[in-house]
Amino acid sequence: MKKLLISFILLILFSLQTNINAQVENVQISHPVYTFLKEMKVKGIIDYFSEDESVISRFEVRDLLIKISENRDLLSSTEKKILNKYYIEFSDIYWEDNTAFLLDPDKSFSSNLSDILSDKVKYLYGYKSDGANVFLEWLGHFYHGHRFKPGGNNANLFDIGFRVRGTVFDKLGYNLTAIKGGVSGNDLLAEIIEPRLLTNFKWIEAGENIGNYDFTYGYLKYHTSPVENMNLAVQLGREDITLGYGYGSKLVLSGDNPVMDFIKFNFDYGIVHFTSLHASTVGTFSFTRTERYTKYFAFNKLKLVFPNLFDIGIGESIIYSGRALELGYLSPVNFYKFVEMAIQDRDNGNLYFDIQTKFLNNVEFQGTFFLDENILSNLQDFELYTNKTAYQVGAFWYEPFGIADLSLILEYTRIRPFTYTHFDVKNNYSAYGTNLGHRIGPNADEIFTKFAYNLNEKVRLSFEHSFIRRGENEYDDYGNLIRNVGSDIFLSHGEVPESNYAYFLDGIRVNNNLFKFEVRVEPIRDIIFDISYNYCISNNLSKELEDDISFAMLRFTLEY
Repeated sequence: MKKLLISFILLILFSLQTNINAQVENVQISHPVYTFLKEMKVKGIIDYFSEDESVISRFEVRDLLIKISENRDLLSSTEKKILNKYYIEFSDIYWEDNTAFLLDPDKSFSSNLSDILSDKVKYLYGYKSDGANVFLEWLGHFYHGHRFKPGGNNANLFDIGFRVRGTVFDKLGYNLTAIKGGVSGNDLLAEIIEPRLLTNFKWIEAGENIGNYDFTYGYLKYHTSPVENMNLAVQLGREDITLGYGYGSKLVLSGDNPVMDFIKFNFDYGIVHFTSLHASTVGTFSFTRTERYTKYFAFNKLKLVFPNLFDIGIGESIIYSGRALELGYLSPVNFYKFVEMAIQDRDNGNLYFDIQTKFLNNVEFQGTFFLDENILSNLQDFELYTNKTAYQVGAFWYEPFGIADLSLILEYTRIRPFTYTHFDVKNNYSAYGTNLGHRIGPNADEIFTKFAYNLNEKVRLSFEHSFIRRGENEYDDYGNLIRNVGSDIFLSHGEVPESNYAYFLDGIRVNNNLFKFEVRVEPIRDIIFDISYNYCISNNLSKELEDDISFAMLRFTLEY
């Protein structure tokens, strides 16, 4: 009876959706709904969403969930429950039976407080009228990490914050998010369990008596559809984003970087999808203020989407610094490499091609080829120093061997020496001392595998393994560089290289095996526990040394 009632309510919600005003603000990149949409795309239930741009509007998520619902007969019982859960959240229809507001003037505070442990969608406050709305959410996280080897130590992170989001005039979305946190215990372990600390000014500066950090996000996003099937969007502000494809990590913009401030333009019409982004960030942190500087990341991508076949794209990016905003890179209708030549070749230009297939249900293939700077000459000899290239190929198999709710991913990445570097170290492919691109960096390759299984709508299990080979630079016992083999993007290779050739995996050979097992449990909506065990074995083949590290982490997330 309960299942029939839920299905009936959802049918009513679906029938009403055409009268619901669009929520233009984006769904944050960490939301698990993206995982569900990806699995439904590979399964063939939906044919497209802009996953290579990482975040999309709430109304786009809602529309995708509607398409999934139209094929409910093809879903497993767990998938149907996950669909019901997310549609209630993104339908933007607020009934007493599905939504709770802690600060609801029409109900008593004690009555509202009792909904904290319910499965309702929860907000601190919400207001909605024709053409305008606002929602206030309370955010909280607690991390506990315990390192087993080497040595036993602990680290705790705890933060609290808020998110204000909504849409006005049915076209302008907004978001303001602020989080403030503190750290106790071992600092090195804290940075392992929360890598974003390495790009946080308050943490790195360490100017207070307790380790602390903060994250802030905020943007305006305007969206319009001037004609049928045409979408235009302009966004100004800051939020977490990634760019390009990649199951484990991405060659173009991995997301391991700090939050950047940007202006982004999107145009979709028919099979044409175009994105242009211009972002500002900073260089490596220095305690000397005069050594700190701003750098810019400009990006264009044209993608053609062929239904039931494949998506194919070409993209380009430029990194520059040492001057104000460059108007030549601000225009979305331009070819960056030629502009760079016109303004005297000072910057770090990159070009890439990618493809993603969708002609097979349950199986997806994707690949990216990345060219750093020299894009036209000597590509026939990939061992030349100038050929700073990388490629990545992968496959996603959903429901392998007919096992419902199971995902299997296999991906190979290869990055040649000196990729992401530049003759001007300030223009390397980095922000705040972190690589903007793939996490393994240059002169390395990786075989990445992942299994994930939805035990039910509340529990998800996953296992990851990465086998990484690296060729590292050679140093003497005093830390002086002996030989640069192109493994460190924070070393300038200079105008004239030491050698015309750069051999893959040259230098000190190190192999790494990384294992991760994780369980995500959401016993009550918006109350989430992530429990993981991580084990890394590092084998220095050149020096015949082996090290290992293992740690466990518990992360508690509350969004109300």
